[in-house]
Amino acid sequence: MKINIKDDAQKYLADKIPAGSTMILTTDDGSNKYSSLGGSCAIGDKFQLVILNENDPKYTVPIENNAGYKLATEPQYTDFFTAGLNISLWHNALALKDNSGILDGALSVVDWRNVKPETAEERRSKMEKLGDQIC
Repeated sequence: MKINIKDDAQKYLADKIPAGSTMILTTDDGSNKYSSLGGSCAIGDKFQLVILNENDPKYTVPIENNAGYKLATEPQYTDFFTAGLNISLWHNALALKDNSGILDGALSVVDWRNVKPETAEERRSKMEKLGDQIC
C-alpha cells in the first residue's frame, strides 16, 4: 500500500509530527481504541493519523510514503482505500483522498505518545455522549 503526502501537506505536518515518527492511519468512528466517536454516520467517513511511541500489533499493513514516516494501517481498513491514495492541504485542513475523490476533508492528527488508553467502559460512555452530537 502506498500514499503520496503532497508537499503542502508535508509542510503542514512538519510542525505536528516529528520526522521519522511511527504512525497509523485509522478510522475515527469509534471502531478502535484511538477513537471515542460513535454513530453509524461516522463509519468510513472520518479518518485520523495517530502518532505512537511504538508499533501497534494490530496495524500490520505498512503504508509506503514519501515523507519518511513509519506508517501502517489495520487490514480491515484497506477496503476504504483505492489507488491514488494521498494527503493534501485543502481549505486549510488536511484531506485524505484517492482516485475516487475525497475520503475525509478534515483528516485529524492525534498524538498518542503520552495518552493513557481509556477503559472499554470509559470509551463506551464517551461514545454514547458524542454519538448524539455528531450524527
